Amino acid sequence: MTPGARISAAIEIATEIDDGAAASDSIVDVYFRHRRYAGSKDRRAVTERVYGLIRRHARLNWWIDRSGSTLPPNARLRAIADLALNDKSRPEEIAQLFSGGRHCPAELTPDEISLADSLAGRPVTHHSEMPDSVALEYPAWLDGSLKRAFGERLAEEMTALNQPAAMDLRVNTLKSTFEKVYDSLVRENFNPDPTPFSPLSIRINGHVRIGGSTAFQQGWIEVQDEGSQLISLLTDAREGMTVTDFCAGAGGKTLALAAAMARDGIVRGRLIACDVFSQRLLRMKSRIKRAGADGIQRRTLSSESDPWVTEQAETADRVLLDVPCTGTGTWRRHPVDKWRLTPIDLEDSIATQRRILESASGMVKPGGRLIYSTCSVLPEENEDQVGWFLSEIPGYEILDCRTLWQECVGGEPPTEGPHLHLSPASTRTDGFFCAVLQKG
Repeated sequence: MTPGARISAAIEIATEIDDGAAASDSIVDVYFRHRRYAGSKDRRAVTERVYGLIRRHARLNWWIDRSGSTLPPNARLRAIADLALNDKSRPEEIAQLFSGGRHCPAELTPDEISLADSLAGRPVTHHSEMPDSVALEYPAWLDGSLKRAFGERLAEEMTALNQPAAMDLRVNTLKSTFEKVYDSLVRENFNPDPTPFSPLSIRINGHVRIGGSTAFQQGWIEVQDEGSQLISLLTDAREGMTVTDFCAGAGGKTLALAAAMARDGIVRGRLIACDVFSQRLLRMKSRIKRAGADGIQRRTLSSESDPWVTEQAETADRVLLDVPCTGTGTWRRHPVDKWRLTPIDLEDSIATQRRILESASGMVKPGGRLIYSTCSVLPEENEDQVGWFLSEIPGYEILDCRTLWQECVGGEPPTEGPHLHLSPASTRTDGFFCAVLQKG
């Protein structure tokens, strides 16, 4: 692909991402699936441009508006602005890319030429008049929530949330050991590194296809962010327990719990994966088989208040609630999601979380634990929900995650209060929250 063709492809993909509700990575995959002629360097260059446009979305829009342009910002204008601001391309160089030739974008209009001229030599990174929400790339309506969450660390935390994430792997102890997996990845030149906290986690930096590795094909590993692994460890699932993963989703934490409950490669106890979406549980079947985690029960719920939940009253030693949330802690992996998020989405998440807390908490037996977690950094979904639960549902007390960390993970915990807070800036994980509540 020529440089102009790469820009054209990036604009086409970015436009579809702007217009659709599909996941951005799915849109990119489908685009190249139908264009086999694109080589690996082409795919990498186009993908980096697309995600660069997303990660610089607010600043590019701000500069377009500041230029005096009367054109509404769109993927094409942001690409022009990105070339001028981020690539430092001169107006005549941009015009060469937008030549109207085969596979290249259409020629620049007079207004677009004026835009390229006005932005030449400007810095994309920062400007003294930029609001925090623009300079740090987050929706303006979340300004208060994020400042409440991070305080003086706002810039550091939001900058880290806007960077690409590495790939974390969890060693599947049902089939292998950390040393065996690590050595295998070294031999196959994946350049693995142990992560700082989880004793089962390995980090792979750069763009890799781990699916072709021996470790993945043999079921020795699962792709799982270290933060998610840590929440699984804090659940403290053990042999002989009854453990329910109430919002199991794709099953990453379920498989981690299975390994924690196993002896001699066999899950000992009762482990139930629940979800309201049957397709998610169906897709989990192949993951369970590959991981060798036989014995996991799967249960499709009609809603969070399914009659089955009532039938399980006070039967569970552990109930993990990895509840649906805004996903603000995963913005580094899914940056487009921040621009799709609305205040109504947050309100709906809060309401759903409360319904789940009310219903699932009845499953915990006396002395058992309820583990509440989100992949959100917003206090409304985290501390506020725990406070609401303790005020509304009698019989529970919060356990200090610092003590639990030393028991379940080991070493010094990266948290100061009773709740666990993880983030790209502080722990190099996705943004996670966890609170462990014990029933008296």
